[in-house]
Amino acid sequence: MSDKSESGISEEEAARHAAKMAKKKAARDRMMEKKDGEKGLIIVHTGPGKGKSSSGFGMIMRCIAHGMPSAVVQFIKGGWQTGERTLIEENFADLCQFYAMGEGFTWETQDKSRDIAAAKAGWEKAKEMILDPGNTMVLLDEINIALRYEYLDLDEVVAFLRDEKPEMTHVVLTGRNAKEELIEIADLVTEMAQVKHPFRAGIKAQKGVEF
Repeated sequence: MSDKSESGISEEEAARHAAKMAKKKAARDRMMEKKDGEKGLIIVHTGPGKGKSSSGFGMIMRCIAHGMPSAVVQFIKGGWQTGERTLIEENFADLCQFYAMGEGFTWETQDKSRDIAAAKAGWEKAKEMILDPGNTMVLLDEINIALRYEYLDLDEVVAFLRDEKPEMTHVVLTGRNAKEELIEIADLVTEMAQVKHPFRAGIKAQKGVEF
């Protein structure tokens, strides 16, 4: 008679695995005992790969699911209707305020003064949303692009987030080429790497994938 279960694992292997997992769990439990603090995080999603905004919106949807009020301020984007914006405005406006402040990428507007004015208006709205005590999380979508093109004063943005952001408010900043000064004050930074992209194969941005 075989000493292996239907899964093909022997009793000895199963026992070794159980012992190994028990040690891991004990170590994990000891580690978690020391991590009971909470704070509002500064979160940066950057890098050349896809998924920066999508990840930020995923966090916003988590807040909505938990009944936690939040807000979105979109920089650069705004000239077109995205799936995230439609979903939030039509179904969750009571839990998430949504402000599309941009007019499109700089090569679309072809007017730097308009781009700067739109970015500055977006930043004023962003500060208002961050300082609102009712908001748990504020997503600043593509603000890194506005900072990269110097549409906004980097020192001002960093100082505000460091010194004036309410203690328990989470702020998520997305966009490639995040500034080092922003990364320095952030609590969580994720860099999306690009391995392969359909655009290089002549495939355009598609509904449900890019917007």
